[in-house]
Amino acid sequence: QVQLVESGGGLVQAGGSLRLSCAASGQTCGRYAMGWFRQAPGKEREFVAAVSWNGGRSYYADFVKGRFTISKDNAKSTVYLQMNSLATEETTVYYCTAAEARVSDPPLPKEFDFWGQGTQVAVSS
Repeated sequence: QVQLVESGGGLVQAGGSLRLSCAASGQTCGRYAMGWFRQAPGKEREFVAAVSWNGGRSYYADFVKGRFTISKDNAKSTVYLQMNSLATEETTVYYCTAAEARVSDPPLPKEFDFWGQGTQVAVSS
């Protein structure tokens, strides 16, 4: 199994930035891609960004509009999400995820096999 632990969430003012981190441990040899979804109370989980582990191909949701950047550190088995120009409506829980097989473009939630516990992002006005 793969365990995913997110960090880097917190409270920022509108227009500010956060950098989320997700460290993977356990049986990660078969990992194909890692990424981020977000989910507000009572809403469906939304795709944010993902990256293939070996090829480095990036996937982004349309609403990112060039504000977010996903990256990875192979040696540390960690994926990052740099979030800039944050708006109040982006206050929610962000979840790290990992897939063991190829994913679609855009990726679908059911294509991912492991999920972290989530990290809270709060953007104040």
